[in-house]
Amino acid sequence: MSSSLFFILPALGGYALVSHYLLKNPLVLHKKKRSGFYCTHISHRGGCGERIEGTMEAFTHAVECGSEMLELDCHLTLDGHVVVSHDENLLRQTGHNVSVSSLRLQDLPLYKESLEVTFYTGRYSTGRDRKIALLEDVFRKFPHIPVSIEIKENNMQLIEKVSNLVKHYKREEITVWASVDSSIMKKCRKTNSSMPYSFTMGRGLILLLLFYTGLLPFAPLGESLLQFYLPHIFNRTYVPEKRWLRNRLTVCLLEMIAMRKSLFEHLAARGLQVHLFVCNKDEDIKLAFDVGATGVMSDYPSLLMSYLSRNRRD
Repeated sequence: MSSSLFFILPALGGYALVSHYLLKNPLVLHKKKRSGFYCTHISHRGGCGERIEGTMEAFTHAVECGSEMLELDCHLTLDGHVVVSHDENLLRQTGHNVSVSSLRLQDLPLYKESLEVTFYTGRYSTGRDRKIALLEDVFRKFPHIPVSIEIKENNMQLIEKVSNLVKHYKREEITVWASVDSSIMKKCRKTNSSMPYSFTMGRGLILLLLFYTGLLPFAPLGESLLQFYLPHIFNRTYVPEKRWLRNRLTVCLLEMIAMRKSLFEHLAARGLQVHLFVCNKDEDIKLAFDVGATGVMSDYPSLLMSYLSRNRRD
């Protein structure tokens, strides 16, 4: 046993030293990923704290406030139109217990006059525009603004229609596939491999495993973005549906494990963007940048713009 340790311990020490060096200097092994965009100011659901989420008014307001990227979700209507909606069932957003997929575009109900901000409990947004937007209208009005599209449904027709719109408007370099589900992401990438894509939940767990085992500096990464919750917001401005996320100890452990500056700096050095969300207070925005985020996603685009103006970053 002692003779084995004589060889094993130096080997492990050497591995740890090499891994640490490459974590700090990733371009020794990897070519820096090139991106068609780089965003610091990202508006969650179009800036749903200041205008009704997912409406053209919200997107317009966000861009006017300096947003460099719009984040949204898409679903497919009964007659085949890709619309912007966070939920497939419209009860929360409209008060009508119907699904997007069961209605034709012309029959979609209007949003509520006042809609609670999901990630800021007790706060509400209003606006003149209460109409569910078409993805095509977003692409047409903002041809040069990057858009992150989360696909929640395992629906090939939806994925293909989104891809076709991206191709039609020549947005493949500035439109991002996003999904927490690895099986959905696989279909998205197979349908349109030219679009950048973000980490799924499964790939995020693998990323952490690679980081803590020291293997990350040696591993290739196909993703262009890491978009992740800032755990600090849980149970303070946002009460998650999943009960385990309401446990203070769980949230603290999640923050200790996932919010690692050395990890985020390694990804940034390799050309990947790290977007933390949903930051709706100055203290959350500051924490996100302090821990190594390259961009922040907020429901309040004017708040985020004000913070960035007061705290200019190199």
